[in-house]
Amino acid sequence: MLPDTSRPFHVVCDASDFAIGCALMQFDAEGRERVVSYQSRQMKPAEKNYPVHDKELLAMRYALIKFRVYLLGEQTFAVYTDHASLRTAMKSPHLSQRMARWLSFFAEYNFVVHYKPGKNNILPDALSRRPDYDPRRLTRHQDIPDDDDDDDDRATCVTLGINATVSSPVLPLRQQIADAGRYARKVDAPNA
Repeated sequence: MLPDTSRPFHVVCDASDFAIGCALMQFDAEGRERVVSYQSRQMKPAEKNYPVHDKELLAMRYALIKFRVYLLGEQTFAVYTDHASLRTAMKSPHLSQRMARWLSFFAEYNFVVHYKPGKNNILPDALSRRPDYDPRRLTRHQDIPDDDDDDDDRATCVTLGINATVSSPVLPLRQQIADAGRYARKVDAPNA
């Protein structure tokens, strides 16, 4: 849906253990909630160690940055999160340095935080739990079958749990790599 600047925007956001997701939403003329834009990303290694409420605030901050052009200077808009304590966390007298920095960033915007139960916060929940972001689903190291046979003209690639075998009519993969190495040595040291 194209954004309608005559209608108010609202933001939904969520964080999981490994990613954050958010969406900029509006209600259309018929009163149906529509997505204007959505964003998600994996957390950086340090962000994965944040406490839960900081992860949720990270998702909120990410949403405000991504949708800044629509939200900055806007009338009061709503931010929905499935973490109830965020409504009070921002008023706590005991703030970490990170939260203090983020609160100064949040002060630029005119928004109210609302609690939305996780079962109703479906879109950002799905964005923050994309399977391709989940490090538990990514294959870190799998053994590639040994293809030492000189007559074998197949290369096997194993990534993200998908086995793909590609046939090459020219040369086996190991032979291509060996030939490329010999060529590189000749170019680097032609008199050797």
